Amino acid sequence: MEIYLPIADLPVNVFLILGMGIAVGFISGMFGIGGGFLMTPLLIFVGIAPAVAVASVSTHIAASSCSGAIAYWRRNAIDVPLALMLLAGGILGTMSGVWLFTKLRSVDQLDLVIGLSYVTLLTTVGALMILESVRAVRRSRQGQPPVPRRPGSHAWFHGLPFKLRFKRSKIYVSAIPVWAIGFIIGFLGAVMGIGGGFILVPMLIYFLRVPTVTVIGTSLVLQLVTMASATVLHATTNQLVDAVLALMLMTGGVIGAQFGARAGQKLSGEWLRLLLGMLVLAVGLRFATQLVVTPSDPYSIRVVEVLR
Repeated sequence: MEIYLPIADLPVNVFLILGMGIAVGFISGMFGIGGGFLMTPLLIFVGIAPAVAVASVSTHIAASSCSGAIAYWRRNAIDVPLALMLLAGGILGTMSGVWLFTKLRSVDQLDLVIGLSYVTLLTTVGALMILESVRAVRRSRQGQPPVPRRPGSHAWFHGLPFKLRFKRSKIYVSAIPVWAIGFIIGFLGAVMGIGGGFILVPMLIYFLRVPTVTVIGTSLVLQLVTMASATVLHATTNQLVDAVLALMLMTGGVIGAQFGARAGQKLSGEWLRLLLGMLVLAVGLRFATQLVVTPSDPYSIRVVEVLR
């Protein structure tokens, strides 16, 4: 059963898109990530233009993040003050990312930048997460104490001003690195169509020393607001949000996220990070292959307006 996508300008299989939405929604709820790092490449692989994929996926991320955040809210696993501080930087980062997205599209460099960004970011982050997680699992099996510092330990950014205490996460840290992390996540979400959870979760765990369970719920709140903002900005600025595609992705995402959130509660933090790292690396390598392999149709037709 196929349906025509008006903005993407091609027919797609309804059950394929719904299945992708459910699968990525499950991953979103399980790992506390938006899933855009996986959904955007999948849409590109099935023939949807990168610009349309990035803009439309933001709706899926917002919907699945909302569903997952509700599940973690009921379990009291969200640090609300920390989420609000992250949002302060995230909204500004989203606005900056949409501005750059528009500029790159105007000079016909958007597709290349998106592809290279995915390869670099996913392979690097995935490999680092796998290495760290394997060490953590080995230490756990050998009964050795964890290497990461306990909450309250100090790093260089603890000397920065505007310190705040986040009781739910048991940390006392400057607001500046929190704002910076939020800005980075919002910026990447707008430019690459990713919720940034696979970056946000490690940064909060290893830099700010936030507990893993609290990180997942807090991450989902940040992604919900930044991706909802990105959807509105992309729709009004670039007119690239395909409503039909977005509706199918959101429907599948909301369903999958509920089951993923339940599954995520049953795994330890070390195994969650290891599985997430393997998934991130696999998508990065697949995207790299897509960039270097010669396409079946090396030519494309484009309509160019000539001013007289």
